[in-house]
Amino acid sequence: AKHLVPNKMRDFFCTINLDQEEVFRTQVVEKSLSPYFGEEFYFEIPRTFQWLSFYIYDKSVLQKDLRIGKVSIKKEDLCNYTGKENWFMLQPVDSNSEVQGKVHLELKLNELITDNGSVCQQLVVHIKECHGLPLINGQNCDPYATVSLVGPSRNDQKKTKVKKKTSNPQFNETFYFEVTRSSSYTKKSQFQVEEEDIEKLEVRVDLWNNGNLVQDVFLGEIKVPVKVLKNDSFQAWYLLQPRENGNKSSKTDDLGSLRLNICYTEDCVLPSEYYASLRNLLLKSSDVQPISASAAYILSEVCRDKYDAVLPLVRLLLHHHKLVPFVAAVAELDLKDTQEANTIFRGNSLATRCVDEMMKIVGKHYLKVTLKPVIDEICESPKPCEIDPIKLREGDNVEINMENLRYYVDKVFREIVRSSISCPTLMCDVFYSLRHLAAKRFPNDPHVQYSAVSSFVFLRFFAVAVVSPHTFHLRPHHPDAQTSRTLTLISKAIQTLGSWGSLTKSKLSSFKETFMCEFFKTFQEEKFTESVKKFLDDVSSTESKEPSGVSEPVHLKEGEMYKRAQGRTRIGKKNFKKRWFCLTTREFTYHKQQDKEPIFTIPIKNILAVEKLDESSFNKKNMFQVLHGEKPLYIQANNCVEASEWIEALCRVTRCNQKRLSFYHPSAFLNGNWLCCKATMENTEGCARCTADVPADTQIEIDGDRETERIYSLFTINRSKLQKLEEACGSIAVYQGPRKEPDDYSNFTIEDSVATFHTLQQIIDIVEKLNESHEKYQKKRSSSAKYGSE
Repeated sequence: AKHLVPNKMRDFFCTINLDQEEVFRTQVVEKSLSPYFGEEFYFEIPRTFQWLSFYIYDKSVLQKDLRIGKVSIKKEDLCNYTGKENWFMLQPVDSNSEVQGKVHLELKLNELITDNGSVCQQLVVHIKECHGLPLINGQNCDPYATVSLVGPSRNDQKKTKVKKKTSNPQFNETFYFEVTRSSSYTKKSQFQVEEEDIEKLEVRVDLWNNGNLVQDVFLGEIKVPVKVLKNDSFQAWYLLQPRENGNKSSKTDDLGSLRLNICYTEDCVLPSEYYASLRNLLLKSSDVQPISASAAYILSEVCRDKYDAVLPLVRLLLHHHKLVPFVAAVAELDLKDTQEANTIFRGNSLATRCVDEMMKIVGKHYLKVTLKPVIDEICESPKPCEIDPIKLREGDNVEINMENLRYYVDKVFREIVRSSISCPTLMCDVFYSLRHLAAKRFPNDPHVQYSAVSSFVFLRFFAVAVVSPHTFHLRPHHPDAQTSRTLTLISKAIQTLGSWGSLTKSKLSSFKETFMCEFFKTFQEEKFTESVKKFLDDVSSTESKEPSGVSEPVHLKEGEMYKRAQGRTRIGKKNFKKRWFCLTTREFTYHKQQDKEPIFTIPIKNILAVEKLDESSFNKKNMFQVLHGEKPLYIQANNCVEASEWIEALCRVTRCNQKRLSFYHPSAFLNGNWLCCKATMENTEGCARCTADVPADTQIEIDGDRETERIYSLFTINRSKLQKLEEACGSIAVYQGPRKEPDDYSNFTIEDSVATFHTLQQIIDIVEKLNESHEKYQKKRSSSAKYGSE
């Protein structure tokens, strides 16, 4: 952000919101008017929404944090900004523009015959329910609605009852309005108004939170012109809108601005059989000769940003056990263009991107067991480690700081070089391939087989995780500024120690900073290079590792949530308490605080179902239930994204359980009955079918159909490039003389024009068939969708 107000140094942070619901927040940047956050959040959106919003807050220690301004982007407009950086002016935060949720209305125009036989029209407004209203001060609201018929010379208003403590109120109230006057009335009649034109009338519904002793809070409004009704009954959901005059009084040009890079994708995943042809074509990629003529390689060629292609491609190939041969094939192509051994795998090619993404997916647990204990120590009892003379504070002793840094670097390095037994087999298989390909490409360089592996495992894996532990889920919160600096220095040191042979005297002179050069003079080259060599030998070997006794449970997810007390006593309120939850492949536990002993444990094999819980049970949003042998465990997550992630993780790890339930109760058992079906026996079978009734699958982490749909979308977006590439192949195959218009295809890799042309034809044919299937689905969807507003 830049030029924020108030114009004095403050501590700022930024939040990401779906409508009014906060789903993420950045670290606090201290003492700055132009804070750089530099953080990346990737998440799936589990519900409908209208606005993606970003709020800048001024952090306050004693009072409530102050909202400085916001950037709100309508869902329909996200595609205009996706994939590129934009500066957005901050808008003022005004309660009249802060809306979310939708309202279900039925509107009807009736004709009535009056006593004297003349005809007049009556409007019937049935307000059924609302869904997804915002929390007010962290609590469910007390909503009511006003229903008005508004015209140039009238404003008839009626009001519903107040519904207590709910974001999804059921109103079910009907209101009647007289629309046109009987023609028998004269101007001097009791109405004393001009005859109104139905063209100018509209129904307005305003939602409010009942403030009791304080002022009512506006929650949103909708307007429907009466003329659209004609004589039909019309029933639909309407998205609540901000007040039209919401921001008019505020200045918008002096709050500062925020730079964002948003990447928003929306996929419509069809049933699995639709993707068979595309999936098979992609999975055959590693067998295609040359690899540049394969569907997977062509995908990376036509995408403007390789990363868009790499993410779904790696996940799909990983899911079907086809990643290792594909990485080997593209790495071999990469090595053809590498002229010097010391620049091996240093660029951002398809091969390096694929390995990076694979390490992120496969290496999560490996990072956790290797680095988490030492990162925790550094973050929880930090020692000063600054060795840059320019950044030293008054009273700092550079000698002591250097000792502290040396202690941490030694410890991190030791943990890494001892960790080869924990390195996932898939990573070892990839490193084995890279090592042998490098030795084949540079047969006279004995070191290159090691630097090929160290360029990934040290530089692009461990060093990156050390510098940003939050991104790799090694820490729940961001480190403070001083700890971040310490981690940066450790990361630089680890990169240098891991770079094969980098401690030779000639390399020391290549350090950008002289203070790092001085620091490294204290390291004994031989001892470190031997440790690195042994470690790289171990992680790039395909020999089976010795089993380390009982296999350790894999850590899947952890975080703070609220759980409902499970006590059975009648005395005392069954309240909600904040607890630290932890999920591994063996058990689901909660603890009073992080790193304390668990106070409750459910073995994974005992979990019978994981389902959402109706908000009506406890008047709380984002709740889910874990059904196991005893009473259900009711848990409230902090927001919809977090709730969705926990449910998905728990469902995934319990999918293969033998005794999974087929039915469950969507609400709680309270006051002697189930709120959902009113059954009075607590052990009555559930009244709703379980949602996660899916077949067991060992490769449960990845949804292959979804990744294939993403790849189809990328091919569709880049259709014109596919055609250019096809034309290029055709002209090369037919016309062997000087190439025509080389600019059109000079950026593409075409090793074998005939093979590439053949694959392109298959891709274009498959994409056209999928286009037809999507169009049919969209037509069917649009005919069944009943949204009064979008």
